[in-house]
Amino acid sequence: MLPFTKSPTFRWGFYFSPGDSPFARGLVFHQGFHLSPAVLPFNRGVSFSSFAGLKFRPSPFMKMGSSNNYSSITNNSQNNDRNKSPTAIMLMNLGGPSTLDGVEDFLTRLFSDPDLIPIPFQKYVAPIIAKRRTPKIKEQYAKIGGGSPILSWTQKQGSALEKLMDEISPLTAPHKTYIAFRYAPPLTEDTIIQMKKDGVKRAIAFTQYPQYSCSTTGSSLNELWRKSEIVDPEGSIQWSIIDRWPTHPGLIEAFTKHIEKSLLTYPKEVRDKVILLFSAHSLPMVVVNRGDPYTSEVAATVHAVMERLNFLNPYRLVWQSQVGPQPWQGPQTRDAILGFGEKGENNILLIPIAFTSDHIETLFELDLEYAHEAEKAGITGLKRVESLNDDPIFINSMANIVKDHLEKAKSGGFFSNQYLLRCPKCKKDSCQKSRDFFASF
Repeated sequence: MLPFTKSPTFRWGFYFSPGDSPFARGLVFHQGFHLSPAVLPFNRGVSFSSFAGLKFRPSPFMKMGSSNNYSSITNNSQNNDRNKSPTAIMLMNLGGPSTLDGVEDFLTRLFSDPDLIPIPFQKYVAPIIAKRRTPKIKEQYAKIGGGSPILSWTQKQGSALEKLMDEISPLTAPHKTYIAFRYAPPLTEDTIIQMKKDGVKRAIAFTQYPQYSCSTTGSSLNELWRKSEIVDPEGSIQWSIIDRWPTHPGLIEAFTKHIEKSLLTYPKEVRDKVILLFSAHSLPMVVVNRGDPYTSEVAATVHAVMERLNFLNPYRLVWQSQVGPQPWQGPQTRDAILGFGEKGENNILLIPIAFTSDHIETLFELDLEYAHEAEKAGITGLKRVESLNDDPIFINSMANIVKDHLEKAKSGGFFSNQYLLRCPKCKKDSCQKSRDFFASF
């Protein structure tokens, strides 16, 4: 009878880590099934690609620090090898053009993505739409400083995250963050190439959309799968994913603190009557009706925040950034602001609940466009909660999310329980193929 360090539990196959690999030795079944190398009839040079239909891969997370028995067998040489390869954290987001010259390319990629905006004859129509909209969007970016600040904020978040992770999780250090934007540089494929140059062997794809949508996180993960097949066909980088975190306590605390700070700017006698208007990016109704979980996950974030605030203020969840003539999730943020104004409500606090960094949707759409329309309508008490950006509370929550993920990955928790469940009406092969890709690690 072979001794196991944990009870066997099976999920998506199992991994073999050869004795001479930079990973911890032993036979590792995906959900934490570990066979001690001491009892194996071999100790080096063995590798498999498939056996009886099961896929074998080295499991990078088994080499990370752990109190399990297998951690004690790694020698100093292996520790040195481990330190040469950083634990990579890929921060995924939509992105934005850093300069006005990048606006048209950004819009072309955006309108070409069927996961975000499904339109007929997309390959041909997208460049035309992008070209027509470029002058208007350039004007908007010019009014917020000549480009999107999202790259700058993500770089600041990444730098702070690296330092904090090295402190709270020294056994998985060093940590190195990378940025992968969907529609603007640095693009996913370029980031993967850089990671390979840096010798990355294990990586976490960390979505910066707290609430999962096929249009945002799903699109980014589909792109990560597609580009990995092209620029890393040998599978040298072993992936796990943080695909959603809508009610993480740290995220809720950060939002709550920012709301409380903004409420203090209102006179005490009206403070409890200020309407909290949680605004999230809208989705086409065709995506919502397909069964996309985004709406419910955004609502879960809102409810968790209001629970922390003891439901002291009236509130609503509204939706912004509609594009094109097709039906989108409503009510629209602009319509809600003006509608409350017509009812005599003057004090409204906007909360960008699905965005963690400032970009055009906060700096132009909320701060300039909607504020201007509210002012014309006689609404003088409209304000916006400051975005999370590089708030230490938020950075600390990001670090805790990654640390918890690394702990779960040691026993096979490479993605959330929700990730493999596709939308009930989804018919896209890419969605299944990307899930198969990440489930294979």
